[in-house]
Amino acid sequence: MLDFLLAPAFSLWGSDTSWLEIVAFCLALIMVIGNIFEKLWAWPLAIVSSLLYFSLFWRSRLYGDAALQVFFAILTGWGWLQWARGVRPDGSALRVSWLDRKGTLHCLLACAVLWPLIGLFLKTFTDTDVPWWDAFPTAVSLVGQYLLARKYIENWIAWTVVNSVSIALFAYKGLWLTLVLYALFIGLSIWGWLVWKRRAPPLLVALP
Repeated sequence: MLDFLLAPAFSLWGSDTSWLEIVAFCLALIMVIGNIFEKLWAWPLAIVSSLLYFSLFWRSRLYGDAALQVFFAILTGWGWLQWARGVRPDGSALRVSWLDRKGTLHCLLACAVLWPLIGLFLKTFTDTDVPWWDAFPTAVSLVGQYLLARKYIENWIAWTVVNSVSIALFAYKGLWLTLVLYALFIGLSIWGWLVWKRRAPPLLVALP
């Protein structure tokens, strides 16, 4: 089965596109649409998509993105549980909300710390030719996944940043179908922001 998935389905701009990339593309697209509308079934799709992209990125020597997919699979299980049973610190139901100033600062600091740490690890222990470029979307994605699991609207900002940087990275690696997917993700992230913004409480109430 793995041999079939890794076999080329067609060539796009001089690079082979495998069946694995096609399946991962479709699952990821459906998953993000499910996230926008807060559907629980999006989480198991995310797990499968992450595992497929792990194999794809590893073969392309995008080790940061490959490792990220493993973290995604783990965080997705936690996010699934959060959406099913999670609550806010005050005991209220988990719903779409804004980050407060403290939470925003913590997320920015997390990105600032994770980026160089991941980049240094990739540069030291792998043969990737894009350690820092690979590390940036990896770091921001981890923060974005946490925000998504906790239904913070700012997750869509994080994904917009990740998807924009990743497009250039995938173009460099010749992963053209995945590039198209991440271009679509930018539009979906903007759509997700607009949909969740209508569901969130007024910003002035959420940020006292």
